[in-house]
Amino acid sequence: MKTFSAATAIGLLALSSNASPITPWKRAPSFDFNGQKVRGVNLGGWFVLEPWITPSLFEGNDAIDEYSFAQTLGKDAAKARLSEHWNSWITQDDFNRIAGAGLNHVRIPIGYWSVISRDEDPYVTGAYDVFGKALDWAQAAGLKVIIDLHGAPGSQNGFDNSGRYGSVQWTQGDTVSHTLRVLNKLRDDHASHPAVSSIQLLNEPLGPSLDMSTVRQFYMDGWGNLKDSNVAVAFHDAFQGVTSWGDFGAGMWNLLLDTHHYEIFDNSQVAMSPDDHFRTACDFGGQMASTGKWTIAGEWTGAITDCAKWLNGKGKGARYDGTFQGSTAVGSCDGKYTGTVAGLSDADKYNVRRFIEAQLDGYEKATGWVFWTWKTEGAPEWDMKALLEGGLFPQPLTDRKYPGQCG
Repeated sequence: MKTFSAATAIGLLALSSNASPITPWKRAPSFDFNGQKVRGVNLGGWFVLEPWITPSLFEGNDAIDEYSFAQTLGKDAAKARLSEHWNSWITQDDFNRIAGAGLNHVRIPIGYWSVISRDEDPYVTGAYDVFGKALDWAQAAGLKVIIDLHGAPGSQNGFDNSGRYGSVQWTQGDTVSHTLRVLNKLRDDHASHPAVSSIQLLNEPLGPSLDMSTVRQFYMDGWGNLKDSNVAVAFHDAFQGVTSWGDFGAGMWNLLLDTHHYEIFDNSQVAMSPDDHFRTACDFGGQMASTGKWTIAGEWTGAITDCAKWLNGKGKGARYDGTFQGSTAVGSCDGKYTGTVAGLSDADKYNVRRFIEAQLDGYEKATGWVFWTWKTEGAPEWDMKALLEGGLFPQPLTDRKYPGQCG
């Protein structure tokens, strides 16, 4: 009896069925992005520190981001503090609560240094082991995961959320190739995990400070490395506008366009009236729905002020009350700067709930949304866990106190 190896048998089968043996197998993601809405929350401040989310880690020291946190405390002390944080900030109970609130996704930010570190960086490693557990916790809760590469070597945007506040040096030296190696490791280690629905190539590259041809080539190369995995390949709009990517992606599949919608990070936005905020959110949902691609608002907030402590950077003020450099006061940050949902004024509670509902309705015109963020140490407009408990985030998610805002 003549026998064939498995590989030979598959090849003969392909030839006998007139199929091209080099035709790529377009595997569908583990989440139906066509038939279901993404309803998720970010697990911010866990594996990538942001001073405004966890100010307790930055009180009493000169650190302004995760890079300087390790420099300032020293590796041993930083490792001790961060290990405790990684193992306590988010637990299985959080995943269970997220699922219990009717969500189906979490987006988990991670920095390149936790995946493949570089000798020249001071970052502390060790988060990657806990990250692996997080995928299992998500699976146990019935949640899908968007793995979000949130920080690239050299910093892709100069924000503290990239790991290093300051200049934008990503694309210099071997930073892009290192970023691709990190994505390949994430693919090899986790793309086949049943909880993982998507891998995001990079969070918020600052397009206006970068060569966009380099960014687009990076996106194409990253997609090429991930295309045969059963994940959607997410890419951020690089602050070019959500409707500017219509000509991108011809011949590519499983692309997920991520856009972040905040209405507080320039002086004109923060000065808008509440009604203008609500209307702008609805209009943005219409733009998202027009892209011709799966499109999510991968970050957004209940805040119509930038009053949260250190939101604009450690030690920096707010545009809303005029304490941020170059801004003009719109109003007072009293009661908004830090505190609890219960401590918000009745007017703030009304505005936050209406703004959240408008965004839910707007973004579900497209593929869905991922709120920023699950928990904070005292930024009530941004804290989904606290907003749920305080009745300002709808439960069930389809409940509306202010229906029909987006027509």
